[in-house]
Amino acid sequence: MSLVLDLLQAIPNWHLIGLFVAGMLAFIISIISGGGGAILLIPVTSWMIGATAAAPVINLATFISNGSRMYLFWNHIDWSLTKYYVPSALVGAWLAALIFSRLDAGWIQLLIGVFLVSTIFQYKFGKVNKTFDMPKVGFIPLGFVIAFMSTLVGGLGPILNPFYMNAGLEKENLIATKTANSFFVGIIQIASYAFFGLLTAKLWVYGLVLGLGAVVGNIIGKRFLAGMSISQFRIMLLMLMVISGLIMIIRNVNVLF
Repeated sequence: MSLVLDLLQAIPNWHLIGLFVAGMLAFIISIISGGGGAILLIPVTSWMIGATAAAPVINLATFISNGSRMYLFWNHIDWSLTKYYVPSALVGAWLAALIFSRLDAGWIQLLIGVFLVSTIFQYKFGKVNKTFDMPKVGFIPLGFVIAFMSTLVGGLGPILNPFYMNAGLEKENLIATKTANSFFVGIIQIASYAFFGLLTAKLWVYGLVLGLGAVVGNIIGKRFLAGMSISQFRIMLLMLMVISGLIMIIRNVNVLF
């Protein structure tokens, strides 16, 4: 107990307050726009605790958030997609944690950023519902790739949105199914970070505080989501993808030079 108190005293209060508020705001936005809370947190956490620590802390907070979000949206989960996505995603998450410290994720974020910005043109500014047919079996390779990359980068929620949308999911179903998939992958991500020594005691505290803020954000965000139409949700989804993409491009454009 004394070790915990000593650790808390060593952490600046503004770090704890800042992370809690950032987690709450990011996950309110995440609920009403189909994800992206983790990506919105990357600049904040990188600035406050360092870029290297950002991915483990964000993924820990997201895991805590997903537990509460699964409870809130349990009846809307499409388990038929989860059984395709999760097994390969678990393998991808473990493999990425193994090579976490040896790979520069800048190029990954830059390419994903370009893809996310392009979605507003793919969906003709929200005027179309689908841009391609997404078969359920396609979530097997998708799960591996996305889990691998998100473990390295710290959050890639919006990149999954076009695939869920093209599989026919909307609003609560999209949020719920995406959350369930991320929750199970999060178990392996956090276990792998811990096993490979990437989560120190201080980072656990940061992740827990950020995660508590995210839980509060989920509760508030669900109330906003209930009052939105499907078309409003789709527009918010596209806006979030474009904003997330621009953030990733701006933060990683230096890899081109």
